[in-house]
Amino acid sequence: MSVIQTNKTASSVVPAAWVRRWRGKASSAAFWLGLAWSIVRYLLLIGLAFLILYPLLFKLTNSFMSQQDLIDGTVRFIPREPTLFNYRTAIEYTNYFEGLKNTLGIAVLCGVLQMLVCTFVGYGLARFRFKGRGLVFALVVFTILIPPQTYMISLYLKFSFFDLYGILSAISGGTVRLIDSIWPLAILSLTGFGFKNGLYILIMRQYFKGIPKELEEAAYVDGSGLFRTFGTILLPLSASMMITVLLFSFSWQWTDSFYSSMFFSQIKLLSNSLLVGFEGLMLEGATVGLKSGQPLTSTLTNTMSLLVLAPLIVMYLFAQKYLVEGIEHSGIVG
Repeated sequence: MSVIQTNKTASSVVPAAWVRRWRGKASSAAFWLGLAWSIVRYLLLIGLAFLILYPLLFKLTNSFMSQQDLIDGTVRFIPREPTLFNYRTAIEYTNYFEGLKNTLGIAVLCGVLQMLVCTFVGYGLARFRFKGRGLVFALVVFTILIPPQTYMISLYLKFSFFDLYGILSAISGGTVRLIDSIWPLAILSLTGFGFKNGLYILIMRQYFKGIPKELEEAAYVDGSGLFRTFGTILLPLSASMMITVLLFSFSWQWTDSFYSSMFFSQIKLLSNSLLVGFEGLMLEGATVGLKSGQPLTSTLTNTMSLLVLAPLIVMYLFAQKYLVEGIEHSGIVG
């Protein structure tokens, strides 16, 4: 009985103490000023998030609309007759799963190669002093500034009639056509000339410059060589940054339409399917194909863009921790 009375007393004291504490805070101007600033800050964040997410949410709701919903002016965001017709049509017309397989293979290949090459190059530029280092770094920055459209014709001709300093011509009597194979992207990635490689090299260089040299000097004193020090000390330290570069490279290669449309005309890729669109598609029961500007054409394009983005969103859900850590240590943010 005494225990019950003790519990009742304790339960009545806790709310009373909380009320007294809240009244004490509410009587100060600093409390209300802080509360007002918090409300303004959350309103700004919610507004910015809405501006960023609105196109994605609009495409998502639009992708579930039927043809009747699309021509009904009273239907704006929520479908009246939700359907998966748009997803089925986009998947069948674009041969989605074959494109997904090819895009995944190319993105993984380019991501891994670019991560390794940019790590080595970034480490070399950050640690070693050699003649022409400034020029090499200037050329790296130059690749970020120059739009790839300026050298696309020379790239296409290079890989259409590929030769290695005349060696292949001397052996086989002609050049080799590498278009419609993975070799152009593999060669560009291995030579540090792939998509956004200048930016990745800059990120890795800045990261290695932030690591104290004393770590390497202590390893050298203990008898460790250059490659062993790099492999056992610096690579483990830079794992989060390497994963960030891998994610950047994978994502940009996944959605790239510049190199993909230039090098691949026979191999199905998701970005190329999105680029081609659905104009001219003959639906069952229709007498003419879809035309540009029709609501259904735009809806199918929106649906396909969601299908292209879906694997990246899933990947981000699992890798966001490494991505945020890498950006924080990259030196490219304030």
